[in-house]
Parts: sequence; structure tokens; C-alpha cells
Amino acid sequence: MRQTCLQSIPSDLFAPARGPCGNKTDGPAVTPQCDLHQGDQTMTDMPADIIRQKRVVLYSHDTLGFGHLRRNMLLAGALKRMDPAPDVLMIAGMAEAGAFTLPPGVDVLTLPAYGKRADGSYHARSLGLELKDLARLRSDIIRGALKAYDPDLVIVDNVPRGAQSELDRPLAALRQRGRARIVLGLRDVIDAPETVRAQWLKRRNFAAIRDWFDEIWVYGDPNFFDLIEEYAFGDAFAAKAHFLGYLDQRKRLDGMAATDLPDQPYILCAVGGGRDGAALCRAFAGATLPAGHRGIILTGTQMPAAARAQLEASIAARPDMEIVDFLAEPLPLMQGAARIIAMGGYNTVTEALSLRRPTLIVPRTRPRLEQLLRAERLSAKGAIGMILPDHLTPDRLTAWMAGPPPCAGMGQDMLDMGGLDRMQARARMLLAEPAPLEAVA
Repeated sequence: MRQTCLQSIPSDLFAPARGPCGNKTDGPAVTPQCDLHQGDQTMTDMPADIIRQKRVVLYSHDTLGFGHLRRNMLLAGALKRMDPAPDVLMIAGMAEAGAFTLPPGVDVLTLPAYGKRADGSYHARSLGLELKDLARLRSDIIRGALKAYDPDLVIVDNVPRGAQSELDRPLAALRQRGRARIVLGLRDVIDAPETVRAQWLKRRNFAAIRDWFDEIWVYGDPNFFDLIEEYAFGDAFAAKAHFLGYLDQRKRLDGMAATDLPDQPYILCAVGGGRDGAALCRAFAGATLPAGHRGIILTGTQMPAAARAQLEASIAARPDMEIVDFLAEPLPLMQGAARIIAMGGYNTVTEALSLRRPTLIVPRTRPRLEQLLRAERLSAKGAIGMILPDHLTPDRLTAWMAGPPPCAGMGQDMLDMGGLDRMQARARMLLAEPAPLEAVA
């Protein structure tokens, strides 16, 4: 149900953004295309042989789980399937980024990592730095990389100013330089409407969008969740927004190496990065599997060591259960599963719907309501099953696994899954258009 009590964001609140040190970081206004002068030559006079391959940067801040990183990896693969294909540099915020198999022509720059506490606050994950010092370090690295790489297109995932406003100086410098088109990519659901409205105003996200971003890509279907209307984002936001549709994960299976899968039917329990997935894993480990089935628990690398040890002890006497820490590409394992039990992040849900797997979602409810809102709507339409975390028990999981599955294909049929194709079309258009360059004397 739409939050009709919210008023649209007025345009006069799109004030200049300020960086972590309080300085204004707004870039110059975009002007009509004009000749870029270099010495006595204009760009139109330059020889054709200096025209280079297009370059794309995909940024994700990456704090809790692999969702932002995996979404950008999916986009990177789609960009490399374009003809001609651009070079792609991913800027990622967790060390695990280096463990993923990257397509040819894609590389990754890994930033020193943030950690995220249960209340949503940030800290340095590994380094002994104050948060402000880590933010400054990451911002300097990003700015240096963008200056050296000189991209034609930058796609920022989810946070317009980056985590801890670390993109303020890099994006302002990039906009002033004039070559790159800059896009904000958003998932279908962000959080509860009143929370999103308050946070976006406090963080001055609308000013950042006004000053630095050419387009906003929403990886969702407005008939399922109209982000603009639900969050009352207003006309200025809507003018830049494009609903691309959900990202059909099956395209990643093309050319993917075969994975060794169990010979007997199995049920997969997956909890993303694993930081807050221990309760679901424990409940699954205590549940009774259907006759003839195995259970596979994909914990992720971020599960605390004590929780992982407790989980191992709980299945020690169960030959029908096994634990897998990490898979760089879990999609074949999901495709082969008889059923999936998982948390409700964007990637996990779209993977399950794309693959038409019967799925039970136990959504995260803290610190954001994103997963709960998504799961409630899909459950109401009969596309998935859902159990709230407070009601999670081994017996509830046992009953769901023994009962009739939800209509596995319904979610894919009810949602627009054309997001990757439309992303390629938008990227191709932006890469082909002349960048909004400022005249240089």
C-alpha cells in the first residue's frame, strides 16, 4: 500500500551537498555540448586512431553481505556481452571481491573495508583506523583511481554519496573533468518510506543527484513497488529515473562451468554473507528433511567464528547435512536445489525467482525493513513462502519442506525481468552520446 501521507520532496531542498569535512562539493552545472580544445586542436580535429575503448566503473560500498558486489558483478558481465564491449573496473569495499571469478576485460579495485554493526553504524572492519580516517583513505583511493582510469560511464550502487560521503570529492572532480556520464543504480526496495525520506534528506542525497548524476536506474518493476511514489521522491528525481526491470539471473548461467552437485535431491539454506544468518542456519540444522533429501548450508564468509563452530557441532551427527563456507558463484547450486530457504536480499530473491525454485524467505528485519517489505509483497502474491524471524523454529521449517511448494514460476511471470537487457541499452546510449564537456580555453 502506498504511503499517501508523505508529501513529495520539494525542489528547493535540492541544496548543494557537503562532504565529510563540511566543504561544498557541488560540481558545475551541465552545459550543452561544445568543442574541447587541447592546444590548437579541437576534439573533432583529432585523428581517429586515438579513439579508445570505452571505460565503465561500477562502484559498491559493500559493508554487510555480498548483495551490492554481486549485483555489480552481474552488471559487469552484461556490459562485457555488449558489442563493442567496454573495459570495466569494479570498485568494491570488501576483500572477498578478489575471490570472485571475473569476466575477461573486468578487474576489481578492493578498498579497505568498512564493517557494519547490528544497529547499522559503521566501523573499520580490519584496520585500526578511526571511521573518519578510513573514509578519507577510501575517498582518496577512489578519486585517484577515477582520475587515472578516466571512465566514460560510472554506475554507483545504492548510495548517491557513497558510504560515509566518500564519493563527494571523487564525483565532484569527475563532473568537473567533464568526460563521464554518472548513473545511480537502486534496488527495488530501500527501506520503510518514512525512514528513507528522513535519511535521504539528512544525507543530502537529492543535492548529490542534482549535481552529479545524469540518470537513475531502478532495478525493479514499478507495478510491484513504485519506488518514486512509495518514497514520494518528487518530480526532479522522477525526471532522471528509469525503471529497468528486475535482473534476470539466468543469463549468468550462459557459458558457466559445470558445478559438482549432489546426486540426490537437496534443499539449500543460504544466508548471504552470513553476518546475521546464524539463527536461520541453526533452525535449518535442527529441522527434519524430506525423505531422500540432503541439506546444504551456505554460510558465507562473514559468519562469526563462534556461530560457525556451534553450527558445525549441531550437524556433526547428521550425515544428511553439510556446510559450505563460500561459493564465488552459487547460482548452479541454487538451480539444482529442490527447494531454497534463504534470507530476503535482492539478489537471493531475484535468483530464486529467475530459476523458478520453490523458496521460503526468512527476511531480515533490522536495521532495515527492505527484506521484510519485499518478502511480504511476494508472499501475498503467492510467489514465495515467508516466516518472520520471531516465528522461526526447526518445526516451522520442517512443515514447509514437507508441504506443497509455492508456485515457483509465479514470481518470474508476475515481474518484469528485463532489467539486464534495458541496462545494456541505456549504457550503450550513454556511451555513444558525447559527454557534457565544459569548454576549455
